[in-house]
Amino acid sequence: MGWAIALHGGAGDIPLSLAAERRQPREAALRHCLKVGVNALKAQKSPLDVVELVVRELENNPHYNAGRGSVLTREGTIEMEASIMDGNTKRCGAVSGLTTVVNPISLARLVMEKTPHIYLAFDGAERFAREQGIETVDSSHFITQENIERLKQAKEANRVQIDYTQPIQKDEKKETPTANGDSQIGTVGCVAVDSHGNLASATSTGGLVNKMVGRIGDTPIIGAGTYANNLCAVSATGKGEAIMRGTVARDVAALMEFKGLSLKEAAAYVVEECVPRGNVGLVAVSAKGEVTMAYNTTGMFRACATEDGYSEIAIWPSVQN
Repeated sequence: MGWAIALHGGAGDIPLSLAAERRQPREAALRHCLKVGVNALKAQKSPLDVVELVVRELENNPHYNAGRGSVLTREGTIEMEASIMDGNTKRCGAVSGLTTVVNPISLARLVMEKTPHIYLAFDGAERFAREQGIETVDSSHFITQENIERLKQAKEANRVQIDYTQPIQKDEKKETPTANGDSQIGTVGCVAVDSHGNLASATSTGGLVNKMVGRIGDTPIIGAGTYANNLCAVSATGKGEAIMRGTVARDVAALMEFKGLSLKEAAAYVVEECVPRGNVGLVAVSAKGEVTMAYNTTGMFRACATEDGYSEIAIWPSVQN
């Protein structure tokens, strides 16, 4: 048994031709956040503190669809969501519909620790944030030029999507999104276990480009996008509606609990058998210090490290790297 950590920055149809200027900043963010998490575990921080810390770092990075880089709704507004869960106690907190909170994951933890509830949303969540003195800013802080362009493209294509990672193809008449640009990249998450087997999971997102105002995805739904118990911790990413239908995060834990599957077996079964191909990715760790990063999409921005010295930072299957 030893500590382990894994994090993700989204799974989806990530083309191998992904431009370096779009790939490299995301890889650098994964590398930085993995180092932050590993150092925290080595410093004996609790897994709950570690996953919050790592997800905060990812929320502060504009290259991922969470916090600073959150995508825009149909009306050009921001609606962020997040959740966090402690494995030993099954205590958890979740938030949705945030427009001013700099780090939604920290507000989710405050919901867990400072209220009798699990889930707060929209005006109530914003009011709670102000009461707790958590950092807030004008919503314009979150509206990046890149995401304004993403929304424009999504509206032109008349579709709801998670992210564009490819540049626009130009011709003499108009600009249209590339066919392989409809990539599920964005939602961020982290799972961690310490050398005593304590587990925690955290997930955060800005949702879908061009989503309806008020839409809530899998990220704040305990058992769908986030789950942790005394056996494992799981954070999922991909198409929220498919993840919710598959109760992805809880099913990994349930297969371990009721069927006696290993972490890797349980994650592989859920990803390959329970959710349609092209819809989901997840990172997970077990109380024994095992780690897995499974997905049924083209790729997933991911990173992990274990106490025995193993580490990985990748996007596509290793045979393609």
